[in-house]
Amino acid sequence: MAARAQKQLMSGNEAIARGSYESGVTFASGYPGTPSTEILENVVKYKNDIYCEWSPNEKVAFEAAAAASCAGARSIVTMKHVGLNVAADPLMTLSYIGVEGGFVICVADDPGMHSSQNEQDSRQYARFAKIPLFEPSDSSEAKEFLIKAMEISEKYKTPAMLRSTTRISHSCSLVEIAERKENPKKIAFEKNPQRFVPVPIYGREMRKNVEQRLKDMADEACESELNRIEWRDKSLGIISCSIAYQYVREVWPDASVLKLGFSYPFPDKLIREFAAGVKKVLVVEELDDILEEHIRAMDIKCLGREFVPGIGELSISTLQKSRAKMEGKELPQEKILKYSDQLPARPPVLCPGCPHRGIFFALAKHDVVVTGDIGCYSLGTFKPLNRLDIILCMGGGISMAHGLDKAGEKKKVVGIVGDSTFFHSGITGLLDIAYNKGKSTIIVVDNRTTAMTGHQDHPGTGRTLMGEKTKAISIQEIGKACGIERVVTVYPYDMEKTQKAIDDELNADEPSLIVSYAPCPLRERKRVGQIRLIDAKLCKNCKMCLKLGCPAINGAGEKPVIDNLMCSGCGLCQQVCPFDAISTVEEEQL
Repeated sequence: MAARAQKQLMSGNEAIARGSYESGVTFASGYPGTPSTEILENVVKYKNDIYCEWSPNEKVAFEAAAAASCAGARSIVTMKHVGLNVAADPLMTLSYIGVEGGFVICVADDPGMHSSQNEQDSRQYARFAKIPLFEPSDSSEAKEFLIKAMEISEKYKTPAMLRSTTRISHSCSLVEIAERKENPKKIAFEKNPQRFVPVPIYGREMRKNVEQRLKDMADEACESELNRIEWRDKSLGIISCSIAYQYVREVWPDASVLKLGFSYPFPDKLIREFAAGVKKVLVVEELDDILEEHIRAMDIKCLGREFVPGIGELSISTLQKSRAKMEGKELPQEKILKYSDQLPARPPVLCPGCPHRGIFFALAKHDVVVTGDIGCYSLGTFKPLNRLDIILCMGGGISMAHGLDKAGEKKKVVGIVGDSTFFHSGITGLLDIAYNKGKSTIIVVDNRTTAMTGHQDHPGTGRTLMGEKTKAISIQEIGKACGIERVVTVYPYDMEKTQKAIDDELNADEPSLIVSYAPCPLRERKRVGQIRLIDAKLCKNCKMCLKLGCPAINGAGEKPVIDNLMCSGCGLCQQVCPFDAISTVEEEQL
């Protein structure tokens, strides 16, 4: 009697990590970014078999994994959709030179922008780079498709892309566990300039190979078990992929469906067969109308964007509206969730005890322009701190400060980045300022971790993803090496010294770097100091403490009060109180 296959409940990201293990991956790299972060955090559980690392940014991670693959190692690289923009340069050329061991780019898109600055569709990159694209619709497929993508990558010597989305990455379903299959290839880079050196004389031949490879893979996509027709009622046929397939099955249970898992190169023969077998074709895809555009270009009539929205995340209720609109029926009533009128509004704010609060509060005393970046400190945009004026992308906090300065902005310009972001892509911006004689004041809010995505390590923390101690790179020393002569370090919980440092650097007639150094209390898992208490008799209700935007201070009553369960003991409120109404208190006295 055959043994029953073992199954485990896994998130999509856990399943991708498992697929990497089972497919014989030995090298994995990436940069944290929601919703992709947990892929590498689960790959590291197999560190006896897979070397894995957090790289300074996505481009570095991509290049390291690509090189490992060119030597014969099966490799993955992980990132979120905006990270693929950073890695796009090596992606386009790796498509030409190809790979030796399997190489899969695991990209997680974020439709609906749950934690991102845009909702770009990474499928465009697969088409742009002319590489195969795989789109799982649940955790089981996430594992199996990773394995299949590795096979296709190795067979055609091409990088392959596995595209997840927030809903797949963070939802759980059953996954069948299998044994690991080791890579039989010997790891050794073989010198072959005609294949690996894309100078024009070789690159032109590579270009022809890319096109032939694309045709060959399109034939394989038509025969792949990852693309399947589900015949049902033939009055409506729906072409779909990724998580949208699951919603289609709920909303149109009787319709025939062409489910695409190996979705690029487009399986044209299969699409024509399906379209010929149904009376009407509807394309349901999340974000861009990539499939719909191609199907129309094939001269196949289809419905799509006029009924299915291309902005935001799809859902069953969204598609129920699409169906009602298609059928000319009244739209289903929205279920209105009733919340208690007593619940207070909860705007996005920095955590209690966050060291960034001291910097933003000090900056609020100056009429300056502040260019920001992607990280926890983007929360400094909101009231009452209200101290970030523009955000573009990772590393942009420094580069944009320089641009404003050189454009002739009359006000002083301050650029802010986090420590992980500084290593990611901030250093080159600092070089630009020094080289081109800028005068911006740059602040690195160094809380010793990549806090926004869940406390991952980076080159400044002194720890690797594999849990080993390593060199902790100094931001201050890098700043000096970049050519910045004024480099100062502040402890942001000391308001007076922080304020003085900002005053001094803003008044300097040269560029400067302020490193605001204090560990993230959530990472440290301990209070910064003793809990604070407001003495109602001394409090004059000036509400100065509320201007810190600390969620531990409740201003809804007659006078502000501090929630001792939330207070982290940073003491900023005590320093800003002009009436000495705030003092420390021992926990046993509460």
